Amino acid sequence: MATEHTTAIHSTRTSSSRSGAANSESRRVAAELDGLIGPAAAGDQRAVGDILRIVQPLVRRYCLARLGNSSHLQVTADDVVQEILIATVKAIPRYQDQGKSFLAFVYGIAANKVADAFRRGQLTAYPTAELPETACSAAGPEEWALAAERSTETRELMKVLAPAHRQVLVMRIVLGLSAAETAEAIGTSAGVVRVMQHRALNKLRKELQAA
Repeated sequence: MATEHTTAIHSTRTSSSRSGAANSESRRVAAELDGLIGPAAAGDQRAVGDILRIVQPLVRRYCLARLGNSSHLQVTADDVVQEILIATVKAIPRYQDQGKSFLAFVYGIAANKVADAFRRGQLTAYPTAELPETACSAAGPEEWALAAERSTETRELMKVLAPAHRQVLVMRIVLGLSAAETAEAIGTSAGVVRVMQHRALNKLRKELQAA
C-alpha cells in the first residue's frame, strides 16, 4: 500500500511538472506570435513567414491528434494543415486584437477546419451532457499519458470521447493552452471548457479501469 501511495504521489508531481512546462511553452509561443502579428498585418513578409514557421508544427500536431487515422475522411491531416495555414495568411492583414492571443486565434481557425473535415466525412457530433455541479481540471497520470504518447492505443482510447471533449483535451493537455485560451479558440467559456475536460478525463479513467 505504501509503495502504491508513493507511486501515486510521484505520478501526480510528475504530471504537474509537465503541465507547467506545457503551459510555459504555450505562453512563450503566444508571446512570440503576438510580437510578429503587428508587422505581419502591416505587410512585413518576413514576419508572415516567421508566423507560418511557428504555427505549422503546432497546427499539424493539433490536426493529427484530432483526426487520428483520417482514412475515413475525404482529406488527410496534412491537407487540413494546409487549409489552416492558407486561412491564417488570408486573415493576417485584417487581424485585430480582441483581447486574446494570436495563437488562440489560429487554433480557432484550426478548430473550424477540422470540424469542416469531419462534416465532409459525414461524421456526426455528439451532444454535450448536462453540467455536473463541480468541475475539476487537476492533472492525473492518464492525462499526461495523452500528452506524452500519441500511440495507436491512445488514439483508440480517445475514440470513446465525444469530438468536442476530444478537442478540449487536445488543446488543454497536448497543446498546453489555458482554459481561457481554449474557450476563446472554440467559442465557449472557460468554465464550460473545464467541465468538458473534467468529464472527458473521468470517462477515460473509467475506460482504463475497465480494460
